[in-house]
Amino acid sequence: MKADNKHTKIISAATKVFAKKGFFTARISDIAKEAKVADGTIYLYFNNKYDILLSVFEEEVGKIVENTKSLIAKEDDPVEMLKVYITQHLLAMKKNRYLAEVIQIELRQTNKVIKSYRDNKFSEYVAIVAEIIQKGQHADRYKPEIKPEIAKRIIFGALDEVCRVWNASLESHYTVEEITDQVITLIHNGILKPQ
Repeated sequence: MKADNKHTKIISAATKVFAKKGFFTARISDIAKEAKVADGTIYLYFNNKYDILLSVFEEEVGKIVENTKSLIAKEDDPVEMLKVYITQHLLAMKKNRYLAEVIQIELRQTNKVIKSYRDNKFSEYVAIVAEIIQKGQHADRYKPEIKPEIAKRIIFGALDEVCRVWNASLESHYTVEEITDQVITLIHNGILKPQ
């Protein structure tokens, strides 16, 4: 098996194991078993469990960031940009429910390693929302009094809660489109300037 494939398998396996067992309960041997590699193989790619968790965030969230940014770049209207962001987040979390669980649970841990991570890829991802709000304000589409740094947390928090409930198999009968429309409607009633 090629080195890149093993690395990818380990990241995928770790995401699943962390989601099912929790970071602190999960063992390297659990990840190795899920990835179908020897325990020692893990250490060829990662220093320890924290290194694996940070790689999960960096790589998996990184893919979402790149995809979302490329789709947003095709839009001129900030209202449409926000819709793209919300839709892409929901699609990504629905596609990889293990990643959704890891983001929801492990990113909130109090460990210093995880806290310091928040200033990397994940922060870049959430910051996209603030950038969209600022563009909307410059285009005279969003209210100038809205603080983008607060708005990004409110919007991401709403999406995070929707995904948490969704992945807990409750209210899962809603489609991505229905949820996107609901979130957009609620947000825009608060930030969209009357035309």
